[in-house]
Amino acid sequence: MATEIYFNTFLGEIVAADFRTAEIFKNSGIDFCCGGKKTLEQACKDKNLDPNLIIQKLKELEIIPLRTSHNFKDWELDFLADYIVNIHHKYVLKTMPDLMFYTKKIASVHGSTHPELIEVENIVEKLSTELLTHLKKEEEVLFPAIKEALRANSKKIKTTIIAEIGRMIVEHEFAGDALDQIKSMTSNYHLPVDACNSYRVCFQLMQQFEDNLHIHIHLENNILYPKALAL
Repeated sequence: MATEIYFNTFLGEIVAADFRTAEIFKNSGIDFCCGGKKTLEQACKDKNLDPNLIIQKLKELEIIPLRTSHNFKDWELDFLADYIVNIHHKYVLKTMPDLMFYTKKIASVHGSTHPELIEVENIVEKLSTELLTHLKKEEEVLFPAIKEALRANSKKIKTTIIAEIGRMIVEHEFAGDALDQIKSMTSNYHLPVDACNSYRVCFQLMQQFEDNLHIHIHLENNILYPKALAL
């Protein structure tokens, strides 16, 4: 891709075309999931980054063959929806109870000296409630509607898909903002000198959860939803 094209290309489109670019954006602190509708130029401007340095790294990937297993944008919609449920929804359901346990534990032990942990616990509790409802609506309403549209599209199905996607995107923004707040309050998951093993496990788990959720939201916001709306 030419340099001038990269400048004006949406982040979501760049990652959808080559999923490996997600790592470059992550390491640069650029949000490619909820922020997928920003151009590369705008995203770099917001973060005070030199876009030419980012583009140089992106161009280095162009000469390396792309693994087809990561070419999500070419997957069928029903297959992609099932993948999201089996990989990302199950991950949230498995990991969230542990995340709530550890955030509660370190808040009770270290909250007096690190009061931000009490707020982290509150945010994780709200995030859990929102995400579990979100996943349920996707699995019971949106994803079945998308599969129905693939079989026999109708005005009613289209209306359902449009309305549900609108709600899902708003909920994604809530989740993204919640994780950004946690990251900011903990100085990017910085461990203090008095951090115990639970503290370390909690922050490691939080980082892994954030990485997984960013991929999860990217697959929906930047690939699944646009393709569903185009049916």
